[in-house]
Formats: sequence, C-alpha cells, structure tokens
Amino acid sequence: MDPAAYVPDVFDPRIYGAGIPYESYRLLRDRHPVAWQAEPEIQGWPAGPGFWAVTRHADVVRVLRDHATYSSWLGATQIRDPDPADLPFLRRTMLNQDPRRSAGDHGRLRRLVSRAFTPARVDAFAGRVRERARTLLATARAKAEDGAADLVRTVTDEYALLNLTDLLGVPAADRGLLLEWTVRIIGYQDPEDAPAPLLGPDGKPLNPRSPALLGEMFSYARELAAHKRAHPGDDVMTALAEAGLDPAELEMFFFLLTVAGNDTVRSAAPGGLLALARDPGAYRLLADGRAPMHTAVDELLRVHPPVLTFRRTAAVDTELAGQPIRAGDKVVVFHASANHDERVFTDPGRLDLGRTPNAHVSFGDGPHVCLGAHFARLQLRVLYEEWRAAMPAPELAGPPRRLVSNFINGITRLPLRVSGPAG
Repeated sequence: MDPAAYVPDVFDPRIYGAGIPYESYRLLRDRHPVAWQAEPEIQGWPAGPGFWAVTRHADVVRVLRDHATYSSWLGATQIRDPDPADLPFLRRTMLNQDPRRSAGDHGRLRRLVSRAFTPARVDAFAGRVRERARTLLATARAKAEDGAADLVRTVTDEYALLNLTDLLGVPAADRGLLLEWTVRIIGYQDPEDAPAPLLGPDGKPLNPRSPALLGEMFSYARELAAHKRAHPGDDVMTALAEAGLDPAELEMFFFLLTVAGNDTVRSAAPGGLLALARDPGAYRLLADGRAPMHTAVDELLRVHPPVLTFRRTAAVDTELAGQPIRAGDKVVVFHASANHDERVFTDPGRLDLGRTPNAHVSFGDGPHVCLGAHFARLQLRVLYEEWRAAMPAPELAGPPRRLVSNFINGITRLPLRVSGPAG
C-alpha cells in the first residue's frame, strides 16, 4: 500500500483506552485532513454508515462556526446515529439545536443559561470551591496508602460533582445520583467504567441517552424544580425553575447541566494533573511562579481537552479542505487533534504553561461554545493552586487508566504520590 494513502482508524473507542492517537492525528492532518472513517460494530454497539473525520484546527473551527452548513439539529452531536424515534426528544436540548432551525429556541435557551450562569454567581462560589479543594487534598494525604492515592477516587470525582451540585442547588443527600447518571451516560463504551448496558428487544444495547433510560433523571428534575419554586435559593435550578420553561425543556436542561457540567471538570482535572506528573520541569515552573496560573490552566486544557469529538451533519452538499461532502453525511470534529495542529501551535507536543496566545478548541467554538467555561476554569485554577500550596510535585505511583471512549477524554484511575513536602 502507498503510505500516503493509508488512513488510520480514529473511531474505535478502545484506541482511546490506550491513549490519544496523536501520531494517527498527525498523519490525518498532513495527508487526509477530512478523512472517511468506517463505523463497524464494536462491543455489541451497532455499525453505522461512517463519517468524515476533521482533524485540522482551521477546519474544525469552520465546522463549529458554520451551523447553516454543518448542523447539530439534523442528527444530534454524537458519532453514533440516534434512533430516529429519539431525535425529536434529543432536539429539546440546545446542544442539538441550530440557531436558524430551532424557531428561536437555541438563542432563547442560551440566553437563559447565560443569565443563570452569570460570572457573579459563579465567582460567589470561589471560596467554597477553594475550601473543598483544600479539604479533599488534605483527606487524600491523611488516608494515603504507602504515600499514594488514586486522585480520581479521592479528589477529582468528588470535587467536580460537589462544586456542580452547589451551583445547581442540589441537596446533599441527592448528589450521588448525579454521579451515577453521569457514569451511565458518559462511560457507556467502557465495560469496566459503566454498568452493564440494558438491551433492547433485538438484543442490542440501548442508547443511554434515549428517553426510555432517562426517566429517573427527568422525574428528579421536575421534583427539584417544584421544590425550588416553593423554596427558592441563589442557585441555577431556582433560576431555571422560575424561567417559564416547559417541562420537557427543564428536563433536558437538567440533563445537559448534570452530564456536561460534571464531566468537563471530572475529565479535565485528572488530565491536567497527569500532564504535570509527566513533565516535572513544567510543574517546577508553575510551582516557582514562573508560569502564570491562568495560562497554565489553558495549556493543560489544550493538551487534555475534556471532549474528544463532536458530530455535525452536512445540511447541504459542500466541500471542506478539498473534500466533497454530501448533504446528510456525518462530519466529526476532533478537538485533541486540532489542539495539536502544527499550523497553529508551535511545538504542540510540548507542555508550555506560559503559551500565549492559546487558541485551543477544548470548549468548542461558534454558537455552541461552552457556557460553563468560566466555572470550569475557576475550578481547575483553584485545584492547581491548592495542589501547589500543599502537595508534593505530582508523581505517578502506578499506571493511570483511561476511559474507553471516543467522546470523553476521561481518566478513571490516577495514582499519585501525595506524601511529602509541598512543592
């Protein structure tokens, strides 16, 4: 085979359990920036028709910004095609809407969330976030076994979950439910991380995002909204409960905020610590104050984006990077590849905590850019600051484990040394 004709597979979720395929991404960027990928049946999940993988930064940004050509509405935003019967349900969330196709709903819903997620409301949680980081890190040190702890189990899962539930206004007794729902929905491709999938009448796994499997979450969202109307607080669920949303919109908002809001930091926080553990020299710059924390947070997000891929569907016949694309084709952007594009980032394989400018796409771009980015950056900055103040330099105490997923860039185990002097 002509080496120039080789198109590596970047679809199989099992690839990502071993590590992000940076070399495959580089080959695609250099030779096949818009490359056809097969979608075979894997681990019982049904085969699909295939899709175009978009790996260069400029093309990723173009797809994310051009909602008229590359639609979230037509086929939703996951690589796997939804059941056609579920598509109207999935379109209730703004993630699966387009500004021009949603009868004004997309803009209205984004404005509503923007008002609920005001910087002032988020910043008011900074003290609580810092105290939580401090407490969780101290507990990890106190309960360390042989000087080491799994930071995912002892710190970052709880940190992301409790910060989000504080902001949402979820009662403490109910917080475990949110983590259970997140693991079921996000980790479904990983046979170790997620519970066994429920099977449909045909023996195939049911999509965990289908309405049939979200009834418990939606029932809880309605009960919580009713409670907030009777007992309002300064929290996001009170703002949503009082916003005049219809029940279906409220349910999908709760779904989106619970899953996306939790898993962004749940993935990024251990990913950032892992990157620092693998580059002691970079961490020393951060510990000594020679790398600004705000640029460090964005560089760690660049090298470990929480989300690996998002799907769009071509609304019209078009062309991208010289590749003809037909209306109805799936077009999937690869964030981790775009964040390592040599055309945009000098020496992209190097962890440069002072990198500026830093045009990473870890929070997306265009009309669907992440509304929770400010809250995520706040949590990550505070966690790294508290680590720097109280913990030894990050050092692996065993092999980390990655989530088997072509969607979420998850770390499911991260054993680090936690005993020793700070710095």
